[in-house]
Amino acid sequence: MISRSERSLNYLILSLFAVFALYPLLSILTGALAPAGTSPGLLPTEISFDNFAEAWELGRFGQYLRTSAVVSGSVVVLATLMSIMAGYAFGTMRFRGSGVLFYLLLLGIMVPTEALVVPLFFDLRELGLTNTYWALILPQTAQSVAFGTFWMRAYFMTSSRALVEAARVDGAGHWRTLWSVLLPVGRPAMVTMIVLVFMWTWNEFLIPLVMVTDESLRTAPLGLAFFQGQYTADVRLLAAGAAIVAVPVIIVYLFLQRHFIRGMLEGSTRG
Repeated sequence: MISRSERSLNYLILSLFAVFALYPLLSILTGALAPAGTSPGLLPTEISFDNFAEAWELGRFGQYLRTSAVVSGSVVVLATLMSIMAGYAFGTMRFRGSGVLFYLLLLGIMVPTEALVVPLFFDLRELGLTNTYWALILPQTAQSVAFGTFWMRAYFMTSSRALVEAARVDGAGHWRTLWSVLLPVGRPAMVTMIVLVFMWTWNEFLIPLVMVTDESLRTAPLGLAFFQGQYTADVRLLAAGAAIVAVPVIIVYLFLQRHFIRGMLEGSTRG
């Protein structure tokens, strides 16, 4: 049993880490809300939303957010479907070469993007796919499928054998067992994967920087970088732009946080 002093110490440590994590976010938010002609501070005396409107118009964030939404949504849908099917195959079936294929797939997690982006650019250029949505969607889908397959395989390997056997007795095949029996029970694991893939795709910077030069195809993080270098050096506008780019990720996490935390806890207890 944890003593009162140990519990107090745990709360103190967690509070310090929370302050350490939240301080940069609060600094950006207060800087974005600071009125023109004032110096941003952690506790502003006045609040103004004019910085968001000015940054939105000057930085063309509407266009960049639309591109990021298309890319992130496409990657999430494609990666989720392929990860579920591949994870089910590796987690429930035994076939020749399955171990080798699975560890070969894990190279997508272990090899950093920086080592692949240059040869990948030349390959996509030969196919005529640079400066297109496919140049942003396909590489990030491949990266996400590697992690998604690893994640869903772990879930399917620890799923209830009784459910699978009952489905087989009722005459269900692999397809019916996957979509009608195992997946509804594994919704937290799937939602956790979706949230992680969405956040990674939304925040990706290097692939859009290398693969596209057309301004209409810039994603939100890339647009924020160009906004800083080309349009303004004003701290207030930069903070407002950073807040605009971060809002979709925060909304998705808040909307799915219950399933996300449940999936993370289930993964830790099963592991």
